[in-house]
Amino acid sequence: MDWVKLVYSVVLLVCGILIFIAPLFQKGDERRRFINTKAQSYAFIAVVGMLILEVAESIYLTVQENTSYSGIGISPIMFLTVISVIYVVTLLIYRNKYGG
Repeated sequence: MDWVKLVYSVVLLVCGILIFIAPLFQKGDERRRFINTKAQSYAFIAVVGMLILEVAESIYLTVQENTSYSGIGISPIMFLTVISVIYVVTLLIYRNKYGG
């Protein structure tokens, strides 16, 4: 495995864990918790949407008996990157909107 991919994967995993867990340990007012909850729920909706699309694509290609379909799904690294970016962007939007 390429070292660049390995280092990128580890850094992405650590950052993702910190992004999702850090707000839980911070003491703050209700507004901050509301903002974090809204951003987390939006990221969760994005996760569910991406997984539904992946399952639908898999079912469609299986029903069509596409011989080029190998069954390889979403790349986990790309999936974590997209979800982390969605979470950070929505968190920044809600912080600006609600003044957290």
